[in-house]
Amino acid sequence: MAESSKRGWMVTFAGTGINLALGVLYSWSVISKKIPDDWGWSEANRALPYTIACLVFAAMMVPAGKLQDRFGPRMVASLGGILTGLGLILASRFQSVTMYILGFGILAGSGIGFGYASATPPAVKWFPPAKTGMIAGLVVAGFGLASVYIAPLVNFLIGKNGIHNTLLILGIAFMIIVVLFSQILVNPPSTAPAVKPGTKAPLGAGDFSGMEVITTPVSYLLWLMFAFNAGAGLMVIGKLAKVVDVQAGYKAGFILVALLAIGNAGGRIIAGTASDKMGRIRVLQIFTLFQAVLMFLTPFIAHPILLIIFSVCIGMNYGSNLALFPSIVKDFYGLKNFGINYGLVFTSWGIGSMMALVAGIIYDRTKSFQLAFFIAGALLVVTLLISLAVKKPVKKGAAV
Repeated sequence: MAESSKRGWMVTFAGTGINLALGVLYSWSVISKKIPDDWGWSEANRALPYTIACLVFAAMMVPAGKLQDRFGPRMVASLGGILTGLGLILASRFQSVTMYILGFGILAGSGIGFGYASATPPAVKWFPPAKTGMIAGLVVAGFGLASVYIAPLVNFLIGKNGIHNTLLILGIAFMIIVVLFSQILVNPPSTAPAVKPGTKAPLGAGDFSGMEVITTPVSYLLWLMFAFNAGAGLMVIGKLAKVVDVQAGYKAGFILVALLAIGNAGGRIIAGTASDKMGRIRVLQIFTLFQAVLMFLTPFIAHPILLIIFSVCIGMNYGSNLALFPSIVKDFYGLKNFGINYGLVFTSWGIGSMMALVAGIIYDRTKSFQLAFFIAGALLVVTLLISLAVKKPVKKGAAV
């Protein structure tokens, strides 16, 4: 038992390490702000590689989840590290929007999807259901925490070496790191939960296939909720440096990105652990309500200190979704096909990421992010209303 527990923690921390590297996605707020004006990129152009990366990341979660369910996480995570590194290296050779979309958006986005899809499932499978939220929160906290070091590191490297050489360095380094950590990822010998003879399986305890998941109405409610909540957070994460510059005239935006990341990672651990005791939906409602209030208030905040506090809280509320939704999917649909099942729900995260593009378009036209924040707040209110109708699905043929 002790050996099994030790192995489970090794897998958990390896998954966290992989996500720490793949969190390079969140450095885009700093990178986009450093792109020289003579490159001819509009504010909307600056959001495109990030937005495409998010969309591809989310789309790849489905095939990546299916592959890791079938072949195990090690191979799929290694492929993710290779693709991410190659994408950054390719982008480092060009300055056109098109090539950044191909390198950072499509290749790196695919790699992030393959790596991320393989990090959480094996870790969760090593622990009992009572620890699902906590373990999921720890693994995905790495992705959220990445900007604590990536944002200032990228800012420093760009200052010393320029954007091109910085992306080259990151591409090589993260390819090596992710592939090495991937070798530790392994599923436990058996992930099938034991059910004593004569006892009834709890609601939703049966393992759903991907096709069965999309036939349950609640999967569409989860999809919408994730899209709205993720969109609100990603809009701020993708545009934070610009928002702070516009509203407070504060140029050290990368510091706020790092502080937001601390809240982002903390929110994943706090929400995941709390949901093990209080219930997933209840905790989701609490964090969503808090986020909605912040979205409606942020456009009126001009003081740098208050923006720092708001940034940490927005990051915390956003991060909570990345621990809560995989835990909900595992609770509702079982562990056997967890990779593809969560991948199907996670596609909504990619759609939500388009809020960053919407925010850029709104700013180009109005020179303000106010309308974007109000739209995000309204969508969060919709999430709260939808959450009232979410119930566990019952697998056909399961005992009730």
